[in-house]
Amino acid sequence: MAASVPDTVGRPKALDLTRAELPFVRERSPLHGLQSWIARHAAGGLLPLRGLWPPMAVIPEAREGRLRIELVSHCWNYSHLLECQLGSLLAHPPREVDLTMTVYFSREDERTARLLDLAGAREVPGVTWSWRALPKELLFRRSIGRNHAALTTSADWIWFTDCDVLFGAGCLDGLGRALQGCAEPLVFPSVERLTNLLEDEDLQGASEPELRLSGKDLEFVEVPVTKAKGPLQITHGDVARGMGYCRDMAAYQRPEPSFAKCREDTAFRWLLGTQGTPVQFDGVSRLRHLSKGRYSGPASSSAVRRAVRKLQERLRHPG
Repeated sequence: MAASVPDTVGRPKALDLTRAELPFVRERSPLHGLQSWIARHAAGGLLPLRGLWPPMAVIPEAREGRLRIELVSHCWNYSHLLECQLGSLLAHPPREVDLTMTVYFSREDERTARLLDLAGAREVPGVTWSWRALPKELLFRRSIGRNHAALTTSADWIWFTDCDVLFGAGCLDGLGRALQGCAEPLVFPSVERLTNLLEDEDLQGASEPELRLSGKDLEFVEVPVTKAKGPLQITHGDVARGMGYCRDMAAYQRPEPSFAKCREDTAFRWLLGTQGTPVQFDGVSRLRHLSKGRYSGPASSSAVRRAVRKLQERLRHPG
C-alpha cells in the first residue's frame, strides 16, 4: 500500500562523497586480513588488546525539549526493503521531534537511486531527506558511511539502522519522549516486532520503485531486545561526534570488493564499553528476509547461505 503524502516544493540533491571528504578511509593493505582478524577477536574478548584503542572520553550532555534525531541507513540491492522503510516515515511522520533520514547508497544501484529521487520529491513535515552517494567499494564497508555520519551529524541522537527496519505510528515521537534527560552513550528499544523469515516474493515490490508500507499483509511477533545490535544502535550525538564509528580501527575503514559482514557493530559497542541501555518506546518493526541481496558471489555461495539461514531459523523457532 503506497503512503499518501503531499507533493514537494523542492527536491534534495544527493551528496556525492569522495575520498577527500572521507579522511579516515584507509588504503587497502596486505595486512588487511590479519588486522580484521585481530580487530574481530579483540572486540570479542579473545585477545587482550583494549589498550590499543583509547577508551571513550566523551561525557554526553543530557538534552530535553524537541530533540533532533538522525536515522542512518545503507542500501545496496535492498531497494525493495528501503521503499518500505521510507514508506513507514511517509505514513507515520513524527510530530514531536525533528528527523533527518540519511541514506548511503551507490549510483551503480540504479533502482535505489530512482527510489531516492522518488522519495525526495515528497515533502514531509518534520522530516529532512539526506542522500549520500559513495563509490560502491566504500559502501560495502558499512562503518565507512556510519563513521562519516557520526562525525558530521548535528543531531542530538543518531540511530544507526538498516533499511529493513520500519517505524510505526508514534515510534519516533515515543523515542523522543524516552530520551528526555538521557545522557547514556548508547540506547536501544526494549522490544521490537519481527516477521518470520520471509522469501523474496513476500517482500518484492514492482519493477519500478514505489513508496509503500510493507507490500503484503505480514504478521509480526513482539520480541525483547537484549543489546544495541547492528540496526538498533541509537547513539548520543556527542558520543558520535567525539568517537565516530570505529574511526580508529583501520580494518573497518577500508574499501571492500563486495559487501562485508558487519562485524564492526560488535567493535563499536566494545569501543564504547557498553552493550547499550534499553529504553521503552513502541513501533519498531523489522522485516526478516531470507535473501541477502547486498552480498554478491557465486550462486553456490548464495545457496549455502540461504540453507544456513533456514537451519538457524528452525533451531531458533522449532515447529
